[in-house]
Amino acid sequence: MLPIFITLLLVVSSFKYTITLPSGAPVSVCDTMLPFHAGGIPPLTSVSPFRVTPFASVVGQGQILQLEVESNPPNIVFGGFMIQARNRYPPYQIVGSFEKSDDGIVKAINCNGGFDNTVTHVSPDKKKDLHLVWQAPLDFTGEIVFNSTIAQEYDKFWVGLESRPVRIVASDLAPPTSVGISTTRRPITPTQSFTYTPRTTESANNVDPIYTGCGVSKGCFGFPEGCVDQRNCRAIVTTIVQGERYTFELKSGFNRPAYVAFGLSFDNKMGDDSVIECVPEQGVVNAYTSWTQAQPYGVTRDGIPQNIFRLIDRSYIDGTIYCKVEREAATTVRGRRFDLITDNFHILLATGSKVSGDHVSYHDIGRHFTDSPRALAETASFTGSSKLFLRLHGAFMLTAWIGTASLGILLARYFKQTWVGSSFCGKDQWFAWHRFFMVLTWLLTIAGFVLIFIEIDGWSQANNPHAILGTVTTALCFIQPIGAFFRPHPGTKNRPYFNWLHWFIGNSAHILAIVTIFFAVKLAKAELPEWLDYIIVAFVAFHVCMHLIFSIAGCASDRRNVQRVTSFPMADMTPSRTSMSSGDRKQDAPYAGFRKTLLFFYILIILLFVIALVVIAVLAPIEDTVASIKQKIMN
Repeated sequence: MLPIFITLLLVVSSFKYTITLPSGAPVSVCDTMLPFHAGGIPPLTSVSPFRVTPFASVVGQGQILQLEVESNPPNIVFGGFMIQARNRYPPYQIVGSFEKSDDGIVKAINCNGGFDNTVTHVSPDKKKDLHLVWQAPLDFTGEIVFNSTIAQEYDKFWVGLESRPVRIVASDLAPPTSVGISTTRRPITPTQSFTYTPRTTESANNVDPIYTGCGVSKGCFGFPEGCVDQRNCRAIVTTIVQGERYTFELKSGFNRPAYVAFGLSFDNKMGDDSVIECVPEQGVVNAYTSWTQAQPYGVTRDGIPQNIFRLIDRSYIDGTIYCKVEREAATTVRGRRFDLITDNFHILLATGSKVSGDHVSYHDIGRHFTDSPRALAETASFTGSSKLFLRLHGAFMLTAWIGTASLGILLARYFKQTWVGSSFCGKDQWFAWHRFFMVLTWLLTIAGFVLIFIEIDGWSQANNPHAILGTVTTALCFIQPIGAFFRPHPGTKNRPYFNWLHWFIGNSAHILAIVTIFFAVKLAKAELPEWLDYIIVAFVAFHVCMHLIFSIAGCASDRRNVQRVTSFPMADMTPSRTSMSSGDRKQDAPYAGFRKTLLFFYILIILLFVIALVVIAVLAPIEDTVASIKQKIMN
């Protein structure tokens, strides 16, 4: 009874495997290459141990190319497979044909009107180190990849495995070595992609192929944050891991960059990082390895091995840089070991507008780095580091110097003879509110200054005077209340000197702060739109016009006040001089109502400026944020 039970158990267990891959893939899955297992078992997204390796990278039209299906580690067996050569670019048509095999392992099928252009298994028997022969088409030139589905077990299979690219050249450059079966066929309907992406619905004709598979079969990281989901990155790097093959794609076309680069870092700061750069040179994209250094700040290729990667694809079209490189799994650079299999890394991504000699210059177009160290084999879309401190720095500085400082200076300049009859906390109204706004300016400025130093962990290396001007502004702001604390008493001989010095430092800090904000718009890290300059210019124009109006009103008030005083020429001769003088001091200067109305209008407009600027700074890049919100509303 026991032998019968064991035999039955073996039959049942083998039946599951048999129905998995009984006689090869049907033509109904030629486009998706997705097996139909038990009503839809999804493919694995982990690293596959299998890969298809072509024996050459260039082949002529009609020539024969040998392939091998191998595993890493070696000797891993598999049961089923489906392999076809596809055009690397849209419309991803299947090209070429496979030679028929008499070994009873491989059979060719006809997909999308072609002839023997796809191979699959004959039986689910275990197999390894499979050798195939493929013939290039006579009517095609360009780059192809071998796309494959390989099933190790019933519920363990991978879809969309890519080989390295193979270039097919014209027959006059590489004459055919044999005459085979013609592969000329009618055009087919473009498919979405040669990589299985069940969540993608867009046509390949209007979606950049670099985003295909993000979060499914490869890891993707780009900036600005959230751009991978929106498929509108200014720069992007993708990671494709197949066994011990680590392939990286880089792309950037924003502002016609001079380079795009990514680095592997053990922290989230620039310095001691291994970098691969893609640089267009005379219309051709070349790739280099380099090394970042914090002191002195920069990137260098000196002494960096250039044989730790292989450039397998590149293009430079309409100012857009694209390259694809395969990096060694374990390398040692500058005495540091970078093991892509076992180590986790921060990914640094940068692009800039200038290359100087044999090194790239500052990443003035943009840069970003992942929020935490990640395994490169992860297929999720990586998230960038938080920019909270950067955004708070911008919000604090804009609020301080567009809002509170402007109000504080205006009150001290034009409202000393307004609200004379009332006080606030024992002080004149103008002085109490002036001190409140300027203390708030001081607190916001110091907080913003500290936050940006924490964010960049040192001095900014950007080729921009923003940092220097901001530091000078902060220094002037810092000493201003200290000087005010030690101000001489009214009526003393040094009081006029203090008044002029206090006025000069305050106004100098305010002017420098506005200039500093202008330069902030040019910083790539801030991600501010160029048109923000127009808003700042509008603020400056409004601020100057209001000062002009207040000055004219002040002159008219002084003239009216003089007339009011001289209309009582005998006032100083009367016994009631003291009482009249006291009453005159408690009376607002002429046109106080007009000044109050102007102040209300000024506060309202300044508040609108501050809100608009802070929103733009916090939600930067604002265009991408608005586009994201619109898309979410439409969805």
